[in-house]
Amino acid sequence: MGGRAHGGRAGLLGRGAECALLDQMIADVCAGESRVLVVHGIAGVGKSALLEYAEKSATGTRVLRAVGVESEMELPFATLHQFCAPLLDRVERLPAPQREALETVFGMRVAPPPERFLVGLGVLSLLSDTAEERPLLGVVDDAQWMDRASAQVLGFVARRSLAEAIGLLFGAREQPQDLLGLPDLALDGLRDADAHALLVSVTHAQLDRRIRDRFVAETRGNPLALMELSRGLSVTELAGGFGMLNGGTLPDRIEQSFLARIAELPEQTRRLLLVAAAEPTGHPTLVWQAARRLGVTPETALANGTDGLLSFGVRVIFRHPLVRSAVYRSATAGDRRAVHRALAEATDPDTDPDRRAWHLASAAAAPDEAVARELERSADRAQARGGLAAAAAFLRRSTALTVDTSQRAERALAAANTSLRAGDLEAARELVGIADQEAQDEFQRARAHLVRSHIVFAAGFNRQAPPMLLASAQRLEALDMELARETYLLAWATAAFAASDADSLMAVSQAITKLPPREGGPSTLDLVLDGYALLITQGSTAALPTLRRAMKALREYPAQDLLKWGWAACGVSCAVWDERVMHETYARAVDVVRTAGALTELPVYLASLGTATLLAGDLAAATALVAESEAVAAATGMPIAQHTKMLLAAMQGKEAEATGLIADTIEWATADGQLNAVTCAHWAAAVLYNGLARYEHALPAARASIQFSAMSVTSWALPELVEAASRVGEEKIAREALREVADATELCDTDWAQGLLARCRALVSEGAVADGLYREAIERFGRTGLHPDLARAHLLYGEWLRRERRRAKAREHLGTAYEMFFSIGMEAFAERARRELLASGEAVRKRKVEASSREELTSQERQIALLARDGFSNPEVAARLFLSPRTVEWHLRKVFTKLGITSRRQLRDALPLSEYESTLG
Repeated sequence: MGGRAHGGRAGLLGRGAECALLDQMIADVCAGESRVLVVHGIAGVGKSALLEYAEKSATGTRVLRAVGVESEMELPFATLHQFCAPLLDRVERLPAPQREALETVFGMRVAPPPERFLVGLGVLSLLSDTAEERPLLGVVDDAQWMDRASAQVLGFVARRSLAEAIGLLFGAREQPQDLLGLPDLALDGLRDADAHALLVSVTHAQLDRRIRDRFVAETRGNPLALMELSRGLSVTELAGGFGMLNGGTLPDRIEQSFLARIAELPEQTRRLLLVAAAEPTGHPTLVWQAARRLGVTPETALANGTDGLLSFGVRVIFRHPLVRSAVYRSATAGDRRAVHRALAEATDPDTDPDRRAWHLASAAAAPDEAVARELERSADRAQARGGLAAAAAFLRRSTALTVDTSQRAERALAAANTSLRAGDLEAARELVGIADQEAQDEFQRARAHLVRSHIVFAAGFNRQAPPMLLASAQRLEALDMELARETYLLAWATAAFAASDADSLMAVSQAITKLPPREGGPSTLDLVLDGYALLITQGSTAALPTLRRAMKALREYPAQDLLKWGWAACGVSCAVWDERVMHETYARAVDVVRTAGALTELPVYLASLGTATLLAGDLAAATALVAESEAVAAATGMPIAQHTKMLLAAMQGKEAEATGLIADTIEWATADGQLNAVTCAHWAAAVLYNGLARYEHALPAARASIQFSAMSVTSWALPELVEAASRVGEEKIAREALREVADATELCDTDWAQGLLARCRALVSEGAVADGLYREAIERFGRTGLHPDLARAHLLYGEWLRRERRRAKAREHLGTAYEMFFSIGMEAFAERARRELLASGEAVRKRKVEASSREELTSQERQIALLARDGFSNPEVAARLFLSPRTVEWHLRKVFTKLGITSRRQLRDALPLSEYESTLG
């Protein structure tokens, strides 16, 4: 811990190009640019020497340093705490949510565990604030041994540092998963000439050229190997090349060399090395306290030194991590347990209870309930800090040390659930198997089945998940009704989301209808459940009253509960056809999730809000939501579904872009069993081709979009089918689709539902009936914020009027449609209206959107500009988009230049509110 001894100038021999690269990186950082580099290569290749060179060369910068430690990989945020410790006095400057997140994970306050990306944003702001005063270089060596929570946060910071004077330099044997995709430097062995020069400098024998060639070849130019493998050989062995006959991988051979040196040390010295190897913090006082408990004193252990393998200073430092692993692995199990027991006794239980618990666990030779309880408490503390992976590790070890069978099942369940939440599905499967095997009662077995169901759903097996969740809910009814109800909701939403098995959705719905009523009246959860179940079992007529009550209750639902299962309730406002409530509900959900920093869940809610925004015709706001989703994907490294982007391109009439997104979505969603996404893709295709007036293509797309029951999407796709079928003369198909539209909307008294129904009925009607229905649709849509639907009602009415030879009236409605489509940005529909105008005798030129600086803004620049226009400060914009305030300022300067403005006040004129935004006030 704390670093390692180096080979001086030998460590940089032959590394001129790499040193020049680091010099340029530091120069860029000092010039105010962000730079990241991951240096990776096998043990001994010289990574640490390069990192040390960068530190010494970074004059004029503030340097932060941390080292990953293998035995600390289970302690959450251990590496991050090392890294940020010198800056903790600055935490109070951060915005409250970020400040509280960092104080929680660093144990400075007790609070609910923060989302890890909120922690990442806090660290980014902390580094950015520091870099405002002086360029900053952060160095993390042995990054392959960072704990997962630290790796995720530092990976986030590395990806979101854009315009700060911050450099991040990592050294790792292999690129950690959370750093993949960052700029990297693969470090290989030295070139032959440099390797020969190094070998000559560390050997005292005159070696034959062929022997030197063999030494260099077998060490592959690895500097540490060249120095270490020659160290313990006699002149005769060196000259004859006999020392190179041992097999094994290069790191193993280097470790064997260290083991040979360790074996020659006195017993007390070896024991001191073992204590240091088992103590990850490198704290000299703690090492000596534990050593004395084992009868080891400085006078005896250091009488003849440690052969350069270990040094004591501010920190206890090994010559190389391979020395630590060689010492620890070569010790007997009994010796290791004795050392950990001594370290546990020497560790303060108040200031460092988790490390003490881990030492106690390592000292246990058999199950020990007292130690298991200590580990369980450590898991609770880890979860409170947001360290799910660490909590899972503590619980897993606690399970192994538990004596009582029933208690072991409980702890295995907790460990499985925590592993699932941490994303380790393989560990979760193993642990839930233990829980199932050790379960002593039906409640334990039922919860084990529930966790197994969650694992199946998380793994993407959507067809298998609904029946498994249904079975779990039914088993839980007699044991924990509240948990059963939550499980029923998840089962229903999973079945609807998969959209692949109508039987599963019906089975879940029928089971929900049989649940006993809650004493004291239904809760919000009950209303959602009952409404969903009635929708499937009895239809919209029976479901609407309950769904309306559910919708009202959801508007006041507590934020924490919304985070828990709010995504499963998203379909309520769609089912009651209230576009304003739908937009408000989705916007609130996005705000709640965004504020919590729950980035892994945020894309789901952004997609729902994006759809609502597109239905309102606010394509600019939808574009901003797409940019935010892409920012989330960049920040988390997680792929996202492209639903909003796909529908946006379809509505804009961008055929090449839309069809590419549609095809990609159908491919991956079909493979994953996410047939709701397939339905969305076909719906987007139907919108696209109806806009392009290619009805022969719109018809099969629309029919495909209703193949699987996907609730709202299917209801929205049905009007596309009515329109396409009526245009190609498939009256039977059009009327069948109309009946389904009527089933979904007839009893809803909202203007959205009745306007859509009137428009669809008009398409299959004639004469005065059709005329009245078109006028009703226009009137009703005119009272909503659904501008695309209003424009399409004008278009369809105008087309019908032209066929009826009422050209003057036709031109009136076609002109309105054309202007509306053009204003919204629905270019294909606008062109369809223009062609109809020409056919009606109206002279109209094809309008093109004039190129302007507005359109030159990137999606991220536009999103930042819109937020600034709406009064958000730079720190608020930064928090929304997972950037630093300085990066926001940098983007705004570019926006001002492109728009030809000089202040934020001018953004209102340069980027005026859309018609829909104006209606929202």
